[in-house]
Amino acid sequence: MKIFKAFTIEAAHRLPNVPEGHKCARLHGHSFRIELHVEGELDPRLGWVMDFADLKAAFQPLYERLDHHYLNEIEGLENPTSERLAQWIWQRLKPSLPLLAEVVVHETCTSGCRYRGD
Repeated sequence: MKIFKAFTIEAAHRLPNVPEGHKCARLHGHSFRIELHVEGELDPRLGWVMDFADLKAAFQPLYERLDHHYLNEIEGLENPTSERLAQWIWQRLKPSLPLLAEVVVHETCTSGCRYRGD
């Protein structure tokens, strides 16, 4: 069974590697919606895959590093595309959250990406 928890971060970024004149080369911000999906067996006694509070606690340190920050200044996010952000989150969460199955980053309400690991 798969469950997920969604978080919203407000952050600024610019994309330094886009072609000259591309609008995303300019500093701008997003209300990123981040979904963390975990997958595992349903615990027969508890009736859940994982406590949502534990999922929130696992993400909290990353949330604090990302929310209301300039993403380009965070190590590993010098080119902070949605795809790179999803990978960055995965790499930092997967070791302590082995049931992590997918990271979804919504950059806008109509654009985003899904990352399921390498």
